[in-house]
Amino acid sequence: MLRKSILFLLIFLSSCGFLRTTQRHEDTSNWTVNKFYSEAKHDLEAGDYKGAIRLFEGLEARYPYGIYPQQALLEIAYANYKERQPAATIIAVDRFIKLYPNHPNVDYAYYLKGLANFNDDLQVGGVFIQKVMKQKMAERDSNASRESFENFKDLVTRFPNSKYRADGIKRMTYLINEIAMGEIYVAHHYIERGAYIAAVNRAQFILKEYPQTQATEEALSIIIKSYDALGMNDLRDDAERVMRKSFPDSSFLSDSNILDIKSWWKF
Repeated sequence: MLRKSILFLLIFLSSCGFLRTTQRHEDTSNWTVNKFYSEAKHDLEAGDYKGAIRLFEGLEARYPYGIYPQQALLEIAYANYKERQPAATIIAVDRFIKLYPNHPNVDYAYYLKGLANFNDDLQVGGVFIQKVMKQKMAERDSNASRESFENFKDLVTRFPNSKYRADGIKRMTYLINEIAMGEIYVAHHYIERGAYIAAVNRAQFILKEYPQTQATEEALSIIIKSYDALGMNDLRDDAERVMRKSFPDSSFLSDSNILDIKSWWKF
């Protein structure tokens, strides 16, 4: 009974807030561009992102020329980002970049697009997988990570003096490691299926394409394990020599059994 009462109260309060917002914005026919912008900004700062989006869109439709609609479109992108709507964020950002490529804040648009893709895996489902099942981001579809990396790459190359560049570079470093570890996950999947040649090929691809990432160490261990399973002892020993030279303190190197180290991908 208590739970039902609390739920009813929450619904009631939410409804009241919605009604107040609706009543406050009931008639905007006589609003000036300044009124539109100030009210939309108020909603944005109050955390009413949907209300802010509606007003910024209204401003853009009513007053399509000048600096206000330009800023409104950027605010629409930001509000959608805060509302956890990456697709809508990217649509707004792309439109902004197309319409205003020389805008003084266009670097922020590129940065926001990168953030939208960066956080695409951190929506409700992603958070559930990451926090409850302890599954790494690299084990899921890496398309958003790749898109985000390209977005931040555009930012740092196009705008070398941008104040967002340093953070963009940090995120690129993180993302490239996650993408490489995603390839590691695939290689392990091949091993589980007994597709050892495919595992070796994927590990060699990692060594070639992502040589400066954390994944190279585990890629070598995968090659060793796969060659051992195939009975290709000479190639296994060659790979192990490279492993010991490159990573002498690796956790994958064990005097007891180098081929039986459990990795992060094992729950």
